[in-house]
Amino acid sequence: MVALLTLALGFAAPAAAQDRATVDASAPTQQAVTIYRDPNRAPGDRLDRDNPQGFAMISEVRTVTLPPGESRIRFTGVAEGMVAVSAIVTGLPGGTIEKNRNADLLSPAALVDGTLGNRVRITRTNPGTGAQTSESAIVRTRADGGLVLQTSEGFEPVRCSGLPESVAFERVPAGLSSEPVFSIDTRDASGGTYTVTLSYLAWGFDWEANYVATLSEAGARDNARLRLVSWLTLLNDNGQSFENADLMAVAGTINVESDYEGLAEPPRARPLRLTCYPIGSTARGSPEASFNPPAPPPARMVMYAPVAMRARAESDEEIVVTASMIASEEDLGDLKLYRVPEPVTVSAKGLKQVAFLDRPEVKGRIVYRADQCAPWTPLPDNNDQADFTPVMLMLVTKNDEAHGLGAALPLGNMALFEPSPAGDLLVNELDLRDYAVGQDVELDIGRSPEVFTQCARLGAAEPDTYGARWMPMRARVTNANLHSVTLRIMLGEEAGWDYRFARQRLRTKNGVRYVEVQVPANSTTDFDWQMRSTLR
Repeated sequence: MVALLTLALGFAAPAAAQDRATVDASAPTQQAVTIYRDPNRAPGDRLDRDNPQGFAMISEVRTVTLPPGESRIRFTGVAEGMVAVSAIVTGLPGGTIEKNRNADLLSPAALVDGTLGNRVRITRTNPGTGAQTSESAIVRTRADGGLVLQTSEGFEPVRCSGLPESVAFERVPAGLSSEPVFSIDTRDASGGTYTVTLSYLAWGFDWEANYVATLSEAGARDNARLRLVSWLTLLNDNGQSFENADLMAVAGTINVESDYEGLAEPPRARPLRLTCYPIGSTARGSPEASFNPPAPPPARMVMYAPVAMRARAESDEEIVVTASMIASEEDLGDLKLYRVPEPVTVSAKGLKQVAFLDRPEVKGRIVYRADQCAPWTPLPDNNDQADFTPVMLMLVTKNDEAHGLGAALPLGNMALFEPSPAGDLLVNELDLRDYAVGQDVELDIGRSPEVFTQCARLGAAEPDTYGARWMPMRARVTNANLHSVTLRIMLGEEAGWDYRFARQRLRTKNGVRYVEVQVPANSTTDFDWQMRSTLR
């Protein structure tokens, strides 16, 4: 008797789950999208428009009317990159019993599978007369290689007779939707209408910062003034749009342990592949088709917007620019949150640019940099120009209000322009890492065509022979400019070496010792110092 009771209860539980009423939640009345950039993207790496590796936190406010008892709520139109295990629904009196993510979208194959054993209408067209005949038929196979219908003539494969055939379905099978669906089971003793919030993580988003800097002044004292305009470029690779959403972007590196890409598993829209009789005979098989490849499609005509507002030439995607509003910056722990002040639409398979920084006058200076001098080679005796290398031209400033900044600068790229009689000309494109407020900002512009250096040790003796003695070093610098320049000489690593440089202040940056000197206009100048190993 106990065994029979247990068996009866075992069948009762699934039956109760199947008897739950299915309720569709309303379309979202409020939406919020917070985009996190790819946590593994390094400075210099660009946003991958074909396979974005960032994610987003999406919150949707919907209304649902529940009957008394247990019911299943369907949320239609969630992001296809939804990480279902991360979903949380709040606002329900009975909480959540079970969560499910529908794996199939409405598609030809899903229609056939959902109509198995039910009637459809098949229509055949006579290619000679154009006359059409229709009849009712029953689907007898699944969509796994062929479609067989049972008609008044018996069992017939579809589209294998050589006649044009079409199949019409009377209704969409229960549970199928053209949009991704997330469902939960809940319980409410009395029933009623509730406002609920669905929050979840979704894969297939990313963003980066794009900067446009225009130099406005560069004088003999190496002073520089520039205007800096910055944009958030946000990417949604999902097939769903988010209308009038509160849009935010988070800057900074967060620790992500889960494989969101693997957990997302977008729902499938399976095609119907029909396999018919082979051409010829079953012994000989089907001949291989040999068709010439089709001609490539004509190239798209692209109209470019200004540099800060256009997509790159290699992309076919259009960037929607929102320049009438500027995203505000907020602290989010050790991260930075950029909030768009007005609701915007995050379009499916689209890019959007939102301005977040506009600084009309950033103060900086131009500094030339001679890279680290190695003591392992002696200085040549002659002044052969082949032994000189161009130094790096840098734009140096400080991220504070005194220098016209004072805002966090997230990772991205910068287009640097310089005014000319023909208009602003592109000088270089630079890569930026994350810069916090108060940090020194040093950007490599490019190699200088006017300032060259030759740097090595004096004398032929090898460094190993000096021991505890000081080893003489020299940097020979040529400056072809009509004004003096500031040169930063990178002396070498701080660890393992001592340095002496007469009448110059030794400084350290990123573990490298350096000095800054003035190089007169139209001159060749030698700068001497000494170094010795501390490993003795």
